[in-house]
Amino acid sequence: MVVKDAELPYLRRCVELAAEALEAGDEPFGSVLVGADGEVLAEDHNRVASGDRTRHPEFELARWSAAHMSPEARAAATVYTSGEHCPMCAAAHAWVGLGRIVYVASSEQLTQWLDQLGVPAPPVRALPVREVAPGVTVAGPVPELAEEVHALHRRFHQA
Repeated sequence: MVVKDAELPYLRRCVELAAEALEAGDEPFGSVLVGADGEVLAEDHNRVASGDRTRHPEFELARWSAAHMSPEARAAATVYTSGEHCPMCAAAHAWVGLGRIVYVASSEQLTQWLDQLGVPAPPVRALPVREVAPGVTVAGPVPELAEEVHALHRRFHQA
């Protein structure tokens, strides 16, 4: 599925949120939940530096949507994110019945970047969303923004 030009502002906001996470001493990931009408409903950035490795923004948005949205509204919503959902977040997304995912950088790209930086492999293997939640519509990566996300990860891991 193709990412439309009208969606780029949401993705740029995700990159801004990732930069905010980095400035707060956290891994650079950011996500935005957008309703079917284009309204931004919620947004968050990574908060794993707290010691809770489940504090991913995509997971937080899935939980927020379950508490605040009807099943129909969740299905019509889109989650924009700086990086493709990890398996935990992809599962949460599917379990609460959220709609489409649009990401800037893929799990494959992130894995390559981290390998190049010598970062040890995480305890959970990176898998594409389609392998974890095959019913979820996914679009990405977005090359015109991916280098910005790559630069944030370089800054985080080289600090």
